[in-house]
Amino acid sequence: MKNPIRALLALALFSVAHAHAQSWPTRPIRMIVSFAAGSAPDIVCRFVSDPLSRALGAQIVVDNRPGSGNIIAAQAAARSAPDGYTFFCATAATLVSNPHTFKSLPYDPLKDFVPVALIGRNPFFVLAHPSVPAKTLAELAAYDRANPGKLAWATDGLRNFSGMMAAWLNKVAGMGTLIVPYATMPQGIQDTIAGRTQLVILAVPVAAPRIRSGELRPLAGSFAKRIPGYESVPAIAETYPGFELVGWFLIVAPAGTPADIVQRVNREMDKILRDPETAKRLAGLGFFTEGADTLQGIAELIRADTAKWGRIVKEIGIQPE
Repeated sequence: MKNPIRALLALALFSVAHAHAQSWPTRPIRMIVSFAAGSAPDIVCRFVSDPLSRALGAQIVVDNRPGSGNIIAAQAAARSAPDGYTFFCATAATLVSNPHTFKSLPYDPLKDFVPVALIGRNPFFVLAHPSVPAKTLAELAAYDRANPGKLAWATDGLRNFSGMMAAWLNKVAGMGTLIVPYATMPQGIQDTIAGRTQLVILAVPVAAPRIRSGELRPLAGSFAKRIPGYESVPAIAETYPGFELVGWFLIVAPAGTPADIVQRVNREMDKILRDPETAKRLAGLGFFTEGADTLQGIAELIRADTAKWGRIVKEIGIQPE
């Protein structure tokens, strides 16, 4: 008797899930973003939300929750009902570096969310003021060792991406360059252009006009391979094997969101991201995509980058706060 009963229960559960999949969505969907309206991450999330709205047949409403190192938005997403009507545009900082730089978080990156779709990866350029007599990272390291105290990085702080990347480069290259934190990166960029600081790490769309104007010289890119469109600029990994630090955006959902909904959004996002015009537009915003990736692939990315950032934070000596 047990087997037939179990079979009937399984059939009933499948029927409920199937009915749910057929009826969803019936109302607007919320997409939480951890940056202010008009920021580059906000633009990216809105850009992909528009075609996703059309594909799903439901309006996607962007809910901006900036502040506290992405924590406000992540907490709101984690506490939302797992009913398929809340998604979160999550950064790498939110899911893989925050756990190592904060003593405690009001959300668990691994337990509170399920991956849905990888929007794209965003690499960075290492840039130098033209007065720096180095055109490669190897030359930069040699110059720094021969001229201690002459070079300084403009960063957004040691606990943020550019600061941690600068500190990691110092570590692997054996450099002692000063890391200067700025309250706002536009001021740090201006100081580097003026030569008050000599080095800066910038995302592709921010760096591009400075490279074209000759105000800053690209020394390397942070992808494992050369950044598309900038094939003359070597990857950091060509000088320091294994070095790759990039940001990314994922769409995630509260844990417990029905699997059929997660899979449908993944499929729709994959179609959207594989459109050549969409990929071109995203590249213009500094994000490079090859599709939404599989749910397993995204989970593996999160696990691998969590371990990587843990090693980096430990190596550069950041103490969680």
